[in-house]
Amino acid sequence: MKAWLQRVREASVTVDGKCISSIDKGLLVLLGVTHDDNESAADKIAARIPELRIFEDSEGRINKSLEDIGGSVIVVSQFTLYADTAHGRRPGFSNAAHPSLAEPLYERVVSRLRERLGEDRVGTGKFGAHMDVRLLNDGPFSVELLA
Repeated sequence: MKAWLQRVREASVTVDGKCISSIDKGLLVLLGVTHDDNESAADKIAARIPELRIFEDSEGRINKSLEDIGGSVIVVSQFTLYADTAHGRRPGFSNAAHPSLAEPLYERVVSRLRERLGEDRVGTGKFGAHMDVRLLNDGPFSVELLA
């Protein structure tokens, strides 16, 4: 399992012209699931997201976590994080898990984050839907998190 975390000033997800999630300061998390991922990997990544120190403190040092700043998060499922671009001109996606495995693990990550941060601080995309994801990257600051 991998997550691409983007520190944002604001972010939103729109599906079929309707905004389904929006946040101010926090993280936009793009979450990819592969074949050998399991509930343990989902729990591990969900535990690390709120405590990863990637926000600035009062002295400008990268020393605060999402929890520390009271920020919010939007989690968007993104199978393309497991794209294979080693050959040819078209990416292959066979490394991404089938939706029957990926969706429950995605939902587990969201559930664990809501348990820790609260319902109102965790938004989502819509699994399997075409989404318009808008963000104002703060920094820019983006990191990959692996479980």
